[in-house]
Amino acid sequence: MTSEAFDRAVEILNEADSLVLACHIGPDGDALGSMLGLGLAASKAGKKVVASFGTPFVVPATYRFLATDLLVPPGEVPEAPDVMVTFDAGSADRLGELAQVAKSAGTVVVIDHHVSNAGFGDVNLIDPDAAATAEIVVALLDRLGWDVDEAVAEALLTGLVTDTGRFQYSNTSPQTLMAASRLVAAGARPEVIGRHVYEETPFGYLQVAGRVLGRARLEPELRLVWSVLTLEDLGEAGISPEDTDPLIDAIRTAEESDVALLVKEMGSGKVKGSLRSRGRVDVGAIAVDLGGGGHHNASGFTFKGSAREAVQAVLSRMEPVE
Repeated sequence: MTSEAFDRAVEILNEADSLVLACHIGPDGDALGSMLGLGLAASKAGKKVVASFGTPFVVPATYRFLATDLLVPPGEVPEAPDVMVTFDAGSADRLGELAQVAKSAGTVVVIDHHVSNAGFGDVNLIDPDAAATAEIVVALLDRLGWDVDEAVAEALLTGLVTDTGRFQYSNTSPQTLMAASRLVAAGARPEVIGRHVYEETPFGYLQVAGRVLGRARLEPELRLVWSVLTLEDLGEAGISPEDTDPLIDAIRTAEESDVALLVKEMGSGKVKGSLRSRGRVDVGAIAVDLGGGGHHNASGFTFKGSAREAVQAVLSRMEPVE
């Protein structure tokens, strides 16, 4: 990411009267938080803003405490906006149906921290060294000179907290912590973020967690632990897939493992895989090979086939530990 790219992004955003913002499908805390953070600041700066993500258009319950008034369903997004900004999407296809809007937009600004992102925008603010896309947005807002109020700060801090695993992952840098400090000073409340993101789940989650943890399997020669979440699990517990996001962090605690894999059934012959690594294995490379993306220590992919086939696809891409 160059200084020229930052300067060009600042020029484009300052001159724009309206903005269309989009993040990747199935948004996590960083995708949603970075998009809402910039969107709220832009709205306060006098811009007309709409924000969205591809179907299924469902805001995870975990993040509904954020200010989401700017969000509209993807069908209500202008088809050919003058300026579109994307967040945390490693490639255009990660935008779902909004990828077509990106193709039709006059100018596309891409803000992302995925090393696999080759840059699909007219202006690309891509920094693989940033802990989160939200960290790049903090730097961009500095250059724009737009106000960071409590709602903006809370959205951006959510992005930092979730993509660093509460500042426990190796991607946490001094710059990350300084950005977090400034957001707290601007009014973000860590205790509110922590409670909603990490300390609140529907009761049905406990039932599902019991099942998923009960069927966990260890592959000692690969130092990998894996488990499967079925549609039946969700149906009997009466919860949605979004409610089960914390499960991968429960699985990865097995001390005998360097890598954790959770495969979730999605229906229609597809499954979704989430991968986590303690550092020895680049799970981002595995996910990219399977059509997904992510980072060295955290990644995901969507797989056409059964859960067991997805597990085997991951196992076949790992080397035994000597």
